[in-house]
Amino acid sequence: MIVFAALTSFGGLVALLAGAYGLRQTRRIAASGEAVTALVKPPPQGAERPLLQFETLDGRVMEVSSPLAPSKRLPLEPGTEVRIAYDPADPRDTLLLGSERVRVDQGFVWAGAALVVLGAVLAVTLG
Repeated sequence: MIVFAALTSFGGLVALLAGAYGLRQTRRIAASGEAVTALVKPPPQGAERPLLQFETLDGRVMEVSSPLAPSKRLPLEPGTEVRIAYDPADPRDTLLLGSERVRVDQGFVWAGAALVVLGAVLAVTLG
């Protein structure tokens, strides 16, 4: 049973770290990224996510997959323009402005923390 407690805590730790990393990346790009307009292009064959084409401040034309999968809440129709922020050090790292995943990442942090605590409680009571 101690193995179950350890796996629960480990899974929670992974979720907690994934959420914390996502929050950090979102905040970093939103705070220090460069905001530009990107053209939405159709997804490549076999892919779900549309492509975003934009020009960096130093004149490079970038084409990256959308950071969001297509959804009914925010359809990314080919031919439309959207506002994004990108990391000047790595322009492939983008954030679709207005659709940040802060709540999802916070959910991962809270759920992960809860699983770590649950795993610890199981280890103490069953161990």
